[in-house]
Amino acid sequence: MPHATLSFSAASDGARAGLGTLPEWDLSDLYAAMDAPEIEADLERGDAMATAFGARWRGRLAETAAEPGGGALAEALADYEALEEILGRLISYAGLVYSGDTSDSAKAKFYGDIQGRITEISSRLLFFPLELNRVPDELLDAAMAANAALAHYRPWIVDLRRDKPFQLEDRVEELFHEKAMTGRNAWNRLFDETMTALRFEVGGEDLALEETLNLLQDEHRDRRRAAGEALAKVFAENLRIFTLITNTLAKDKEISDRWRGFEDVADSRHLANRVERPVVDALAGAVRANYSAISHRYYALKARWLGLDALEFWDRNAPLPQAPRREIAWDEARRTVLSAYSGFSTEMAEIADRFFEKRWIDAAIRPGKAPGAFAHPTVPSAHPYVLLNYLGKPRDVMTLAHELGHGVHQVLAGPQGALMAPTPLTLAETASVFGEMLTFRSLLDGAADPRERKGLLAAKVEDMINTVVRQVAFYQFERELHEERRNGELTSARIGEIWLKVQGESLGPAIRLGAGYETFWTYVPHFIHSPFYVYAYAFGDCLVNSLYAVYQHSEAGFQQKYFDMLRAGGTKHHSELLAPFGLDASDPTFWSKGLSVISGFIDELESFDR
Repeated sequence: MPHATLSFSAASDGARAGLGTLPEWDLSDLYAAMDAPEIEADLERGDAMATAFGARWRGRLAETAAEPGGGALAEALADYEALEEILGRLISYAGLVYSGDTSDSAKAKFYGDIQGRITEISSRLLFFPLELNRVPDELLDAAMAANAALAHYRPWIVDLRRDKPFQLEDRVEELFHEKAMTGRNAWNRLFDETMTALRFEVGGEDLALEETLNLLQDEHRDRRRAAGEALAKVFAENLRIFTLITNTLAKDKEISDRWRGFEDVADSRHLANRVERPVVDALAGAVRANYSAISHRYYALKARWLGLDALEFWDRNAPLPQAPRREIAWDEARRTVLSAYSGFSTEMAEIADRFFEKRWIDAAIRPGKAPGAFAHPTVPSAHPYVLLNYLGKPRDVMTLAHELGHGVHQVLAGPQGALMAPTPLTLAETASVFGEMLTFRSLLDGAADPRERKGLLAAKVEDMINTVVRQVAFYQFERELHEERRNGELTSARIGEIWLKVQGESLGPAIRLGAGYETFWTYVPHFIHSPFYVYAYAFGDCLVNSLYAVYQHSEAGFQQKYFDMLRAGGTKHHSELLAPFGLDASDPTFWSKGLSVISGFIDELESFDR
């Protein structure tokens, strides 16, 4: 067959050539270069400020809070926030430079050195939140009532108080903080550099992870099989190191959780997300209860479309037969997303357009570049940056819409300041998934060809399955792994068994998880960088399904409520933010409503076969 002789990298390069010029970000709004004198100046300024801050406030916060007027405590918080801004700018720049090429030894050293300097400086600031949490509630309440500048920080102080039952004595906290650099952070970096360095031989060509994963969406089954087998081979060859990293980090977390008094393996994540365990349990339970109605049903449908009795794991993301397929140039992707955003709000589109105009996006694929995609908020005095690996697939357009949703959210929340702009992960995914939904609905409304509509619906269902079903399965995998790790190390084989079990339950009998797939847990970075992060995606997707339904049936004023929610940053609990829309995540039926949107799309897809 003609396609069998086509080199895999040549196919990829040819597609990339038709995408137009892919942007690379300009980080000079943070610093001009790694050797910019402003970097050392900011490090020295942060060092001096931290020393002066400690000398002035350490051991004095209780008496400061008792002083009339609350002005001194407000000054202390403003100084602390200013320091967070300086250190945040430094580590954001170093992290972004490193993400651009994790294989570059000079950039890796720069990132490591900056991380070390900031750890040293920030360790001298640890006393402040710890000591502030020891100030009696009545003193803080009286001080905030007396001083508007201090009351501005009330949401941050209230959030801080939630950590109080789990904080340790100051010297132990300082030790945990400093040891993270040679502990958890070092293992994270080892994972990143190992994963970036991996090469996968497909069709006689050596490809990076992102390019190889992209071949799992190829229209030719032999290419998908070759990519799946290459991934399994390389993951297996590196299984010992990934097993060691996973066991070490799981134990590191268990030690921290035990010292702090967390009961459940995921409780520290729930606390960080400012979401209650019963809410997450309700979400996970609702998704698992709908496995058969969503993923099992869809993949059985897809197997029939592909003329197969079952899908191999490398077929799961295969394009539909006879669906229109083409590479989407970067300029078209930009127009598509901005048009969809503009249909909802011209302000939203204007903010998103800044990312293109001002080179806040890095979309080009380069050797050593971090795989995947993210939006980094940096600091409020600057602006966010977006990283993508753009290959011109429809999914890449949706990823662009997703990350720009994050970016818009981060821009709008920025005025809350360095302490209160950050949003809990569960709500951080709201704007990104909403941006995806706007783009999808815009494309669907413009689809005149039934084949195009079917293809769009199928792609959206697959994305929703990946975002909801797969992420809840990932969450279950982490739960079982971390719970079992409490009793000792897990072998590679045992981790693979857990992986295959939860994946089989979630994906259903229409997908055959053949030899090699037991290693595919190795490449999921969230397991390493942010344990139990994954349920936030399902939370955000189901929330947005309900939110979008409100939008579709709302009268004037929805956009303003939505922007108010984004501007709030981390200043409000999810219950406060959802109340204006009449939504309540603690209601058991809330998640079922969101999941019904996915099953409704599958209903429509089934109608194409009738």
